[in-house]
Amino acid sequence: MNLTDTTNKIKELSKNSSGQIESKIKFKLSDGCIFIDDTINPTIINNEDIEAHCTILIDNSDFEKLLNKETDSMQMFMSGKMKIEGDMTVAMKLSSIFG
Repeated sequence: MNLTDTTNKIKELSKNSSGQIESKIKFKLSDGCIFIDDTINPTIINNEDIEAHCTILIDNSDFEKLLNKETDSMQMFMSGKMKIEGDMTVAMKLSSIFG
C-alpha cells in the first residue's frame, strides 16, 4: 500500500470517529507522513509534515497490518515496531480510529 492509498484508508476510517482524538497526530512512514488534525471539524488529514502533539514512527508494512486489524497498536509498540514521540495519551486514543 502506498502513501496515497494509506492516507485514503485513514480518511475512510476517520469518517465515523471525527472529534474523538481531539489532538494533532502524525504518522511517519517509510515513504512520507500522514498528518491528522482532529482539533477541528471536519478533521483534516493530509501528507504535510506539520508539528503534532504526538508522532508515531512505523514502517509501511507494519502500519498496513495495523489498518487491516491484523495486529493492534499495543502489540506494535511493545514489540518495538512502533515508536511514539510526544504525548503518549494521544497515541492511546488511536483505538477510536483503528478499533
